Amino acid sequence: MDYAVPCIYNKIRHRSARVKVPGSKSITARALFMAALARGTSVLYGAGLSDDCLTFIDCLKSLKIGVFVSGTTVTVEGCGGRLPVTEGDVYVGSAGTAARFITALLALSPGKFIVRSSAQMERRPMGALISALRSAGAQFTFEGRQDCFPFIVCGAAHPAGRLCVDIGSSSQFLSALLMVGACLPGGLEVAVRGSHGMKYVEMTADMMWSFGASAEKRDDVYYVGGGYSARRYDIEPDVSAACYFYAMNRVLGTDIAVNGLMPRSLQSDMQFIELMRAGFDGGETDMGAFSDQALTMAAIAPYFSKPTRICGVEHIRGQECDRIYAMVKNLAAMGVRCEEHADGITIYPSQPRPAIIDTFGDHRVAMSFAVTGLRAEGIVIQHAEVCSKTFAEYFGVLTELVKQLI
Repeated sequence: MDYAVPCIYNKIRHRSARVKVPGSKSITARALFMAALARGTSVLYGAGLSDDCLTFIDCLKSLKIGVFVSGTTVTVEGCGGRLPVTEGDVYVGSAGTAARFITALLALSPGKFIVRSSAQMERRPMGALISALRSAGAQFTFEGRQDCFPFIVCGAAHPAGRLCVDIGSSSQFLSALLMVGACLPGGLEVAVRGSHGMKYVEMTADMMWSFGASAEKRDDVYYVGGGYSARRYDIEPDVSAACYFYAMNRVLGTDIAVNGLMPRSLQSDMQFIELMRAGFDGGETDMGAFSDQALTMAAIAPYFSKPTRICGVEHIRGQECDRIYAMVKNLAAMGVRCEEHADGITIYPSQPRPAIIDTFGDHRVAMSFAVTGLRAEGIVIQHAEVCSKTFAEYFGVLTELVKQLI
């Protein structure tokens, strides 16, 4: 479906509103994974059941892990760190978390598995994780391109106790190894090259402690072990989803609040909300630690009084789409002057013109540029349904929010 964004600037009568967003995708995925590996039955409350998380649940079920969904409550029957099957066919779809976490689990478990993905996921980076898993003793046979889905993985029956991983393209590689490594008989030491996305790694380590595993970092080496114990776990609202509403506040002068947002969240995208609350008005900002919001910043940058230089986000070229290119193309379509850089973009102040936004099949492109359209006439989001990857109700919530404000 296409979504014609209503321009409500200068039409707002009620500036305060409250909205509800799904549970955090990042926290839900990690909680599902640890609960699946735990001893006993866990109950997760407030889970974010986006397309990505539903795909993750299907992956766990295909490995004979018991997962039962009732509303936003998920019950998981853990396997005690040892998969109940030694062969299978797993489909990770376009879910990056499932792709990385499940691959690490299968490679460090005895057995032979076929792992497939969507065409989109086949293009996303996996090589550094696969290299680390090979050094542990896993074997991979690729049906297409080297180091890409689909592949057959023969897991290591006795994995090496120390690995090294490069996280230059994704911190999920390190999170995957830490979470699986905690279940190995002797634990696991993981040496790290690179520092991309360390806030997500800190989230992983904090949650591992919550589920009873040990996770310690000394210099550039992580030491994990102890396994997981079942528990009841409350999942925070998704800060990435919340950010769109705080971006609206910045450019519309509204006071929209997100229900249940934690002041001291585990999620790194809180840095974007803090920038918005501080009245960020352009200038250079390194968004490497909260790069999911680079598109959101680009979408509202035309309304700042100074040029905005987004840097430190070269890796987002390898996500659902080349997100830097998506920024450039859509800003140019709106008549906004911008300059592309290897690691980001510079955007100059201007009033966007009517345009059709090409979402490139990327949920964050769709949701971000909808914010632009609230202050510019004639912005249409093409294929708006792609937001179902993380926030299926986004445009419905936006429509109801507009009714409250005007």
